[in-house]
Amino acid sequence: MREIALVYLDRSGGLQKFVHDCKKYNDSKQSYAVYRFIISINPSDIAELDANLGNYILHNPIKAAQIFQSVCFIAVKTLSLIEQLQTEAQISILLKPTHLPPLPSYVLSLSAFPFNYTSQRFYMSEGIAIAMGTVTKYTQGARFLCTEETCPFSEGFRYIRVHLPGATESATVRNDFVCSLCSSPLQEDMKFRVLGDKQLVEMIDAKILNALKGYSDDKSHFRIQTFTVFLR
Repeated sequence: MREIALVYLDRSGGLQKFVHDCKKYNDSKQSYAVYRFIISINPSDIAELDANLGNYILHNPIKAAQIFQSVCFIAVKTLSLIEQLQTEAQISILLKPTHLPPLPSYVLSLSAFPFNYTSQRFYMSEGIAIAMGTVTKYTQGARFLCTEETCPFSEGFRYIRVHLPGATESATVRNDFVCSLCSSPLQEDMKFRVLGDKQLVEMIDAKILNALKGYSDDKSHFRIQTFTVFLR
C-alpha cells in the first residue's frame, strides 16, 4: 500500500506540495521535534488505484496516516529534503479528505439511534454553531529524553509523542512516561515542544430550526442536545 500511496501522491500533485513544505522546514533555522504535513486526499481516486488503501483511509484513517508517514519519511531521506530529520516518528501526517461517500453511514447524526460511532473513522456532520470559545494552545508534538545519562535514549529523537485525533492532552504530555530500555523516567525537552491552535465550538443539530418554526411531526415529546466540536 505504500507504493500505491506514493503513486497517488505523485499523480495528485501531493508529492510536489510535500517537497515544497519540506523546503520551508529545511530553510528554517528553528529545530523541530515534529514536522507536520497536511495531505489532501480524494478517497474515490485512491479506491480506484487500490481498494484496500481506499478502505483504510475511509475506515481507519489513523493507520492510513501511518502508511503515508512511512512514504513521506522515505521520500525525505531519499531526496535529502530535511537535513535535521532523524526518525520516522518525527513526521506527523494529517489526512484531509476532499469528500466522503454520500451514504447515510458516513453522516454523524446525534439525533438518530442507535449511536454506533465507536470507530475512529471520518464522518460528516452538519449543525448550527451557537457558541465559540477563544483560541488556545495545545501540544501537537513533544520530545522526551531518558533521565538516565548512560542510557542510549538520553539523547536523539527516540521518544516523540504526537497528538492524535480524539486523544486527551495528557496522552501527549505527562510526567509518568518511562524509558522502554532502562525503565528510568522520561523528561520532556521543552525546547522542542510544538504548539498548535485549538478552539471549542458548541454545536446543535440543524433540526432545531424545525422546533423554532413550531414544526410538529406528531411526536409527543422530543429533546435536542448540543455537542462540542474540537477544532485543532
